[in-house]
Amino acid sequence: MYADLHMHTTFSDGTFSPEEMAQAAQRHQLACVALTDHDTIAGCARMEAECTRLGIEFVNATELTAEMDGVEVHILGYFIDPANPKFLENLIKFQHARQQRIHEMAARLQAQGIPLQAEAVFAIARCESPGRPHVARALVQAGLCTSMDEAFDRFLKKHRPAWVPKFKISAFEAIGLIHHAGGVSVIAHPALNKSDEIIPSLVEAGIDGIECFHTRHSTAASQHYLMMAEQYGLAITGGSDCHGMNKGRPLMGSIKLPVIHVRQLEARARAIREKALAAT
Repeated sequence: MYADLHMHTTFSDGTFSPEEMAQAAQRHQLACVALTDHDTIAGCARMEAECTRLGIEFVNATELTAEMDGVEVHILGYFIDPANPKFLENLIKFQHARQQRIHEMAARLQAQGIPLQAEAVFAIARCESPGRPHVARALVQAGLCTSMDEAFDRFLKKHRPAWVPKFKISAFEAIGLIHHAGGVSVIAHPALNKSDEIIPSLVEAGIDGIECFHTRHSTAASQHYLMMAEQYGLAITGGSDCHGMNKGRPLMGSIKLPVIHVRQLEARARAIREKALAAT
């Protein structure tokens, strides 16, 4: 029995609806999935309902953008309480920052003579957590670029004319928010960060796990992070980072994490909740 604990739907920058994502998971014979849309859990209820219908275990989750020692790090939160007020209030703040970033990118494009309005991006995104892929799609739809790759290469990559820095919270804050919502915090795709030097600081900050298996991790990288997980006593996770067709092809099925690791994550979440309960 296998799980995929990293995927994105139309509630952030993916192209599959929550129902389509659950159906794709069934086709790949996954027993458990987690929805990790950026800065939102709004799609979780729909995906959970479809997973329940299909007999697939579902985990409420999200992906937060954070910073540690000046380095950007993405932190996955699993087994989140979807009704936690403090967590939901902060997600709204993060979503507003994402929306403001779209306005700023559109303004920079206009300054370059590219007549793209922010409203056109929001019309394509149709979610509270828009991102650069939505801007790229809008540029292609308006005939201003021939492909999403061109949109990123010409305008949206770092140091390109329309690039705007992301809003980031501290890793301490991200981990604290996840714990406050009864969840476990996990370092996402560490090989992509190329910043192993911050992992000891993240451990000190209370990180619970590390994503050892990812579509863009080589076998050697996965083995390296498995050793780090053992060294620091971290939970092991893995996921495809499926964005539907946003990457040109769906990545579902590329990573199959043994469900035993989900049980270990669940046990850590239970311990976090019990500790919080004991402190009240």
